[in-house]
Amino acid sequence: MFESRKNAEPPTLSECLIEFIDDTFLVDAALIGQLLHVPAARVPALMREGQITSACERGIDEHEGQFRLTFFYRNRRARLSADPTGRILRRSVIDFGDQPIPDALHRTGA
Repeated sequence: MFESRKNAEPPTLSECLIEFIDDTFLVDAALIGQLLHVPAARVPALMREGQITSACERGIDEHEGQFRLTFFYRNRRARLSADPTGRILRRSVIDFGDQPIPDALHRTGA
């Protein structure tokens, strides 16, 4: 298993990669593709087919107002933590190598 973490620099407004519209998250397919190692053009189709799945969690206590978006594809799990403006605070990726993602980590419809 490989894990990498990167604390993102605060982006300018034009660099925000997550938008919140009517309680819906919009994440740039290029970012999802980069994190999951798939071409950005394939991301929408893979999501429609249920091959890329996602989960969203709302922060509590010291993370109040933040959101954590998790994306799963094959043996990779990518997480983005964002504030209410869409600014990415943290990103991380775990590559489980030849092992499939454990069922306990692969939550769909959460």
